[in-house]
Amino acid sequence: MRKLQNSSHILATILVSLIIFISFISVLHILTIDHNSSSCNHQNLRRNHLMPSSKFSNVNKIISNSKPSLSLQSNPVYASKSPDFNKTTLHHIAFGIGASAKLWDRRKEYIKLWWRPNQTRGHVWLDKPLVEGDGHNDDHLLPPIRVSSDTSKFKYHNKKGDRSGIRISRIVSETFRLGMEDVRWFVMGDDDTLFVVDNVVRVLRKYDHNQFYYIGSCSESHTQNIHFSYNMAYGGGGFAISYPLAKALERIQDACIQRYPGLYGSDDRIQACMAELGVPLTKEIGFHQLDVFGNIFGLLAAHPVTPLVSLHHLDIIDPIFPNMKQLEALERLKAPMKLDSAGLMQQSMCYDKSRKLTVSVSWGYVVQIFAGFVSARELEMPARTFVSWYRKSDEAGFSFNTRGVGRDGCERAYVYVFTNAVFNTRTNETASEYVRSAGKDRWKCREKGPDFFHIHRVLVYKQRDPHLWNKAPRRNCCRILQSDKADTMVIHVGVCREGEGMGR
Repeated sequence: MRKLQNSSHILATILVSLIIFISFISVLHILTIDHNSSSCNHQNLRRNHLMPSSKFSNVNKIISNSKPSLSLQSNPVYASKSPDFNKTTLHHIAFGIGASAKLWDRRKEYIKLWWRPNQTRGHVWLDKPLVEGDGHNDDHLLPPIRVSSDTSKFKYHNKKGDRSGIRISRIVSETFRLGMEDVRWFVMGDDDTLFVVDNVVRVLRKYDHNQFYYIGSCSESHTQNIHFSYNMAYGGGGFAISYPLAKALERIQDACIQRYPGLYGSDDRIQACMAELGVPLTKEIGFHQLDVFGNIFGLLAAHPVTPLVSLHHLDIIDPIFPNMKQLEALERLKAPMKLDSAGLMQQSMCYDKSRKLTVSVSWGYVVQIFAGFVSARELEMPARTFVSWYRKSDEAGFSFNTRGVGRDGCERAYVYVFTNAVFNTRTNETASEYVRSAGKDRWKCREKGPDFFHIHRVLVYKQRDPHLWNKAPRRNCCRILQSDKADTMVIHVGVCREGEGMGR
């Protein structure tokens, strides 16, 4: 009887254990199914969150129908096809030149220096028609003339400025409305601006004209940039706007101008509209506003490693070559501009170790010879031969580093000024001549040093490189060559060789 009871107890224990085990398996299975279901529901929830629901698809319609009406036009996408923007030519650029009828007779001479009839495209925009009877026998050498539309409806509240800024700011839009064919870029400038047109092309060729681009540079005056904006392109130095950006600007500009009646001129009005469009300034420091007074020798002799694109304020600065009037000096600059625009004003440096001399070549402009060894770091810094736009400012008033002009004759360079250049088609080289200036550079050094006062002439041979700016920016190197004449120094300028630099 006891054995039967023990057997029944064992059997019951086994059954209970089996039931517990089966229950555990069932619970585990249910939990697994629930987890998978929850995971699927979570993934579906994520998908539903990412996919537009029908009740959200009408949000734009609801907003656009609300008061006040709000235009929700998306920024147009200008698909970049093949990189054909590399093929941008002068034909693709439309210039808009701001001018006044009062100054036209004098200022048009600056435009003749760079305008290429039947090649360059664009217009001069005057404030009023020229007086009947004025001589027009040089019209074929100049851009076509148009008169800006009336701007009297626009508010202008700046007491220190002139409302002509409104008229000039609208030149890009008015040029756009002319419907010129095959235009990729609109370039703005003043009637006292000199453009190096080949370098305008070189700079713009780097950018995709199908995108929104606002290209230019700031002022040389730190105070000017603080007062206006470091994000503003100065119109006298020139700036470029791509076609799709000009299209967007034309659409909003009149309304935009009305929102800024207190601004000073045209440049800040353009920049205000660029800010509303969300387009920053792309800086190209070869555009030169030249907000300085006096002799810009220091700036040009140490030009930054970038193409020289423009020079402004030609009526204000001293003639760029000594003992000449400005037009005559700029006429001389046309020779190197034509022969090798890519290399114009580009600085190269080298040492004449045997005579302990330092040489700096600003091609097509000047050669400087210093007694002793001057570092490249110092030579690439412009000497303050000019004064700030705000005359009471010191060296901190400039938007770039400068160095002082040595008071002692031993610190001053002997300056050799460009006179002429020729091109040898066989060797693809230019030969340019520089003659010692009779100006204030002839300071005698009291200390004993190298005697180079007998050098009256410098010849520079340079290999022309039209693709200079398609590579990473770097100064060319110069080498002192043997000369057959005691009064002549001969220099070769070209791409730096392997291991070549400015070290002693």
